[in-house]
Amino acid sequence: MQNIAVVTGASSGIGAATARRLARDGFHVVAAARRLDRLDELVNEIGNATPVRCDVTDDAAVTRLAETVAGLAGSLTLLVNNAGGARGVDPVAAGSVRDWQWMYDVNVLGTLRVTKALLPALEASGAGTVVTMGSTAAFTVYEGGGGYTAAKHAQGALVGTLRLELVGRPVRVIEIDPGMVRTDEFALNRMDGDRAKADAVYAGVREPLTAEDIAECVAWCAGRPQHVNIDRLVVRPIAQAAQHKVHREL
Repeated sequence: MQNIAVVTGASSGIGAATARRLARDGFHVVAAARRLDRLDELVNEIGNATPVRCDVTDDAAVTRLAETVAGLAGSLTLLVNNAGGARGVDPVAAGSVRDWQWMYDVNVLGTLRVTKALLPALEASGAGTVVTMGSTAAFTVYEGGGGYTAAKHAQGALVGTLRLELVGRPVRVIEIDPGMVRTDEFALNRMDGDRAKADAVYAGVREPLTAEDIAECVAWCAGRPQHVNIDRLVVRPIAQAAQHKVHREL
């Protein structure tokens, strides 16, 4: 029986790279995201996959995702909660409530919705793993990042609580917290499409992490023997010692 892996936010960036990596490891990948056209391209590329249009902020869409997984031949052994993102760099005093609500709904409640929907199948497999894509923002705050750091702190609390609640049951709970990762869309979306501002985030940084770097981390964590749980994996480029300490060659 083939193992199934669900990857949310799979239409681009870390999600797409993770779907490709897991397919190479022999998983049947359920690639879930809002943009079905991109998912179709991804599935055509990697072959052993099923595309599912899913907005993790929509209860009905998440239910349909779980129903699709249940209808596949195989056993769900891996969930990668990757859908998320940041919007804006406003200070708290001028923070956009709309942006903060979006970040909380996608990063925190999206993780909750998908995990709730798929946890029974993961446990039934007898060897389930939940990997949640956090961020170094899950444990470090910085100016202009109040909404995102608040959401990622909350997501980290969700993951830690889940691990406690599942102890003794056959499901591992893993959090991966990347630092500076350069993808096509993360900074651009955060800067509301302003390419110059997005590029400035990485200006002078010789080698920020790539989506493929993080996909390798997901595969490594998921590939450990089932009795080994990587509670939290923090990964940064060598140029970034901390959120506020980045070496730039300008």
